[in-house]
Amino acid sequence: LEDTSMRRRIVLGALIVVGALSIAVAAQRGGTPAADGPRVVELDKISDTLYVAKGGGGNTAVFLTAGGVVLVDTKLPGWGQPLLDKVKTISNRPVTMVINTHTHFDHTSGQLEFPGSIEVVAHENTRTNMLKMEDYKKPENAKVLPKRTFKDRLSVGSGSDRIDLYYFGPGHTNGDAWIAFPAQRVVHAGDIFAGKQVPLVDMGNGGSGVAYPDTLMKTYKGISNVDTIITGHANATLRWGDLKEYADFNAEFLNWVRAEMKAGKTPEQAAAEYKVPDRFKGYGTDLPPFFGGMPGYIKGMYGELRR
Repeated sequence: LEDTSMRRRIVLGALIVVGALSIAVAAQRGGTPAADGPRVVELDKISDTLYVAKGGGGNTAVFLTAGGVVLVDTKLPGWGQPLLDKVKTISNRPVTMVINTHTHFDHTSGQLEFPGSIEVVAHENTRTNMLKMEDYKKPENAKVLPKRTFKDRLSVGSGSDRIDLYYFGPGHTNGDAWIAFPAQRVVHAGDIFAGKQVPLVDMGNGGSGVAYPDTLMKTYKGISNVDTIITGHANATLRWGDLKEYADFNAEFLNWVRAEMKAGKTPEQAAAEYKVPDRFKGYGTDLPPFFGGMPGYIKGMYGELRR
């Protein structure tokens, strides 16, 4: 019984840390964390049928189809209704589908305020990870859990309304889905590409700093005819070539970590010495203290490399 109680405390602690981490990421990278003030969702137009809804956590893609509105990610707790209200300003069609890029609550909590008639889609690992979240353990919230999942690839809709979902491997978590809108030549990356900086990796939900660059490169080579990337939290969209640059950045970072470990540097020593290479000027290195900040990330990568 004592062991069981201890395990429960560890799991709960991990979930609290991930929740706090998500708020920190939202604040750092352009999202707006929940607050007592007004919850204002802002829309950026990409095309006549595709928008980015910003504020309240992760960036949400709003896709207007003939059959209804599809949302990719649904923001922090309390932001579901403001998101739905904002969607009504550009379409009188109902929201019929939600796609979750990954499990974190700043990307999945808004749908707790949605009607259960909405279809929710995600990678199979994301559904498993969501089932560990306290909110989704409540029976009344099962209606907005992903019912439709995929392993490697899934397409929904047809013609100009088609959406392609891809999974290329672990990075930020073990369920990071890439959501492509082929007719618009746009991809929503979620937090596996949250912005141009050292990534946050949730190893408790299967993320991997060692696999990160390979996953990014597989994505770059595996999806064609894309011009624009909606990131998880950055204020502006990026170009498809930025994904190749980001993969190269993470590959160089991994090689640097390998060299630091081989040289016998502690994670703290390595973190203090790290400087962004000149060709990636402008990339951020400030990680929040959750998971130990930069030293914690390097420590995690050391552990992966030793395994």
